[in-house]
Amino acid sequence: MFDNVLLTVDLNNEASWKAALPQAVALVRASKGTLHVMTVVPNFGSSMVASLFPADFREKALTKAEAELEGLIAAQVPSDVKAVPHLGYGEIHDEVLKAITKNKADVVVMASHAPDRVREFLVGSQADRVVRRSPVSVLVVRG
Repeated sequence: MFDNVLLTVDLNNEASWKAALPQAVALVRASKGTLHVMTVVPNFGSSMVASLFPADFREKALTKAEAELEGLIAAQVPSDVKAVPHLGYGEIHDEVLKAITKNKADVVVMASHAPDRVREFLVGSQADRVVRRSPVSVLVVRG
């Protein structure tokens, strides 16, 4: 049923995967599919902000995120589940939407937390942005 399950995680927030990972694993096991675990390193948003960081910041951030993602998979994904790491850089929802197509995801699993009303009004939630634009079903897991 689900050959490719895309799980999004925030490496800086355990709540982003603690409840969602078991749901994604259950879907993969039921269909004997592949679990694609993705994290996105956000871009700076503007060249002015980028100028405040060292020139090699992006490369170091991506290298660190890749190692942490692989560590998370090794430590948390059961050994009987085929898991593939994916690393994105940019706007989180845009990178997730690209990964859906690139990896032929049948479903996306992501966590969402109770929104802060001001933040929600100003920028919205990443889960909401993915849900509204995704070409496949999205399972939003409340932690």
